[in-house]
Amino acid sequence: MRRRIAIPLLAAGTVASTLAVAAPAQAHGYVSSPPSRQALCAQNKVPDCGQIKYEPQSVEGPKGLRSCHAGIAQFAVLNDDSRNWPATSVGSSATFTWVNTVRHATSNWEYWIGSTRIAVVDGGGRQPDATVSHNVNLSGFSGRQKLLAIWNIADTANAFYACVDLQIGGGNPTPSPTPSPTTPSPTPTASPTTSPTAPSGTWTAGRAYQVGDVVTSNGVTYRCRQAHTALPGWEPPNVPALWTQL
Repeated sequence: MRRRIAIPLLAAGTVASTLAVAAPAQAHGYVSSPPSRQALCAQNKVPDCGQIKYEPQSVEGPKGLRSCHAGIAQFAVLNDDSRNWPATSVGSSATFTWVNTVRHATSNWEYWIGSTRIAVVDGGGRQPDATVSHNVNLSGFSGRQKLLAIWNIADTANAFYACVDLQIGGGNPTPSPTPSPTTPSPTPTASPTTSPTAPSGTWTAGRAYQVGDVVTSNGVTYRCRQAHTALPGWEPPNVPALWTQL
């Protein structure tokens, strides 16, 4: 009788141990500006992205990889260069901003174009701010380029990955034409006065927010700092990188 009982208990222990090892680690960081591929998916700028749309911060894998999806099968769309990802026009340098929804102690950040590491920023093993920005020199490269940004964590063997499509040397957007001075301006029409801090509604998971949007959460008003699609757990009080309390 004891033998029959011991075998199921051992099996149950083995399964529990397996599940504990297999459970994915939480992942919490991505490049929001210029928008990385996962940021574009989260903002609905690129359709049919799959699961990455809901967790752009989760592209985590072992250090030393050179892929956009960190080897995660359900995020393979990020590695698909044929999807015509929108490219951001920049000059000879660009400032890259990370949104860190969990602020892991940091070894360093790396920036790669092809097989060339163009920049490395020391993290000193410290916990970063909720948002971190780095100005990266892009001289020596021109035209459309895919930049790989890597956030190496100090106290684990993992890193976070984000690919950003750039048009280097693309110039500034074409300015709007100046109205002719001989054309009379139309008489302005009075419009209702709207308070710049009037809430647009209660914060809701799954909704896409743009910079400047104003919401309420638990009776407190916040303004959006970074365009994003809200996820459960990203309530404004929890992510000062995304929301500013008014």
